[in-house]
Amino acid sequence: MLGGMQDQHKNVLIGLRVKLIQEMEPDEIIEHLVAKKVLTPYMQEKIQSKGMSFRQNSALLDLLPKRGPHAFSIFCTALRDTNQEHLAEQLEQKVRKTEPEETCFPLSVEEQGGVRHWRESCERCIDNGDGPASVSPTTVGFYLSHYKQAYKMTTRPRGVCLLISNVLFATPDLDYRHGGDVDLNALKLLFFQLNFRICERSNITAQQMMSELDLFSKLPEHSKMDSCIVAILSHGVDGAVYGSDGKLVQLQDVFTKLDNAHCPNLQNKPKMIFIQACRGDETDQGVDQQDGREQTGSPGCEQSDAGREHRRVRLPTQSDMICAYACLKGTVSLRNTRHGSWFVQDLTDVFSKHAKDTHVADMLVKVNARIKRREGHAPGTEYDRCKEMSEYNSTLCRDLYLFPGIPPSDLQSST
Repeated sequence: MLGGMQDQHKNVLIGLRVKLIQEMEPDEIIEHLVAKKVLTPYMQEKIQSKGMSFRQNSALLDLLPKRGPHAFSIFCTALRDTNQEHLAEQLEQKVRKTEPEETCFPLSVEEQGGVRHWRESCERCIDNGDGPASVSPTTVGFYLSHYKQAYKMTTRPRGVCLLISNVLFATPDLDYRHGGDVDLNALKLLFFQLNFRICERSNITAQQMMSELDLFSKLPEHSKMDSCIVAILSHGVDGAVYGSDGKLVQLQDVFTKLDNAHCPNLQNKPKMIFIQACRGDETDQGVDQQDGREQTGSPGCEQSDAGREHRRVRLPTQSDMICAYACLKGTVSLRNTRHGSWFVQDLTDVFSKHAKDTHVADMLVKVNARIKRREGHAPGTEYDRCKEMSEYNSTLCRDLYLFPGIPPSDLQSST
């Protein structure tokens, strides 16, 4: 068996995956890789059967990390031989930057803001570091049987995705977020495959974060798209996240920027928000489960009807939002410095596999279930067997399916 490539090479491919998928010309590269026995003729046929270059590139990058320790260097050579030197140079430059970091840091750190808690952990990424799998497409049949009770989700792109990732901070009490780049790249790839236009901002101050959110809320493109995503990855406390200058941005201010008053172009459209940050400094030590079946029931929810007495339709100030948090109020979130945070690992895997036929709220329930099963490993410390629990809040008013792979041309005759 060939085995897999080195972790640093896998991580570099993850970091540049979106760019490679967008810019690579696959035909000649695949021929080179078959000639060098990195790929088999069967693999070549399977990749080329995907049709469009985007899908061929995605399939190739899924296979490459499993094709032996020399696959990365042969791939770079193939890029050069096919007049795509700029991609090879970017890959090799990233490798040079990551080489000295391999053994410099412990494997896992808390996201906790203000207090340092380094520790070793045996946590490993569920996909062995290859990055999120390709998103499975929705079938036309599933779309036709579910679109009537769901939010409209047919525009290309579906919406704009604002990714804010702070890993480097000006204040000494906020540690460098090793592994944060892995989270950023994983989410960037996931949302790109879900057909969102990516807008990325890294290491920006609290004021810059609010300015970016203000610009984002006023984008005229929102009027022509069906949804939006905002993801913030940083250190945090209860109700706020840190800018790179160590100042706090209140999450309520984030929600306000996206509400019906401040973002009218997204009224009645779903707004997805993901927060990878601590919400306090308590470590969840967990409790022993009692014998017997796991309790899965949840209390009901009372509803009230305000009536339809007014002539003009009015909206609540905030509606049609769903916000997922990495951890519960008052607790820390956990992050692996090589493979990223527990939350983003499970989020990207669940969405990749289930977005084709599961609405977002149910996918976040699946993420909760996975996080619930995770457990830290640090024998002899207070962090041994520590736990984490993600959660989400929702004001969605319809089912929110992302319907990946459904193009507008397939829908015009059916809607």
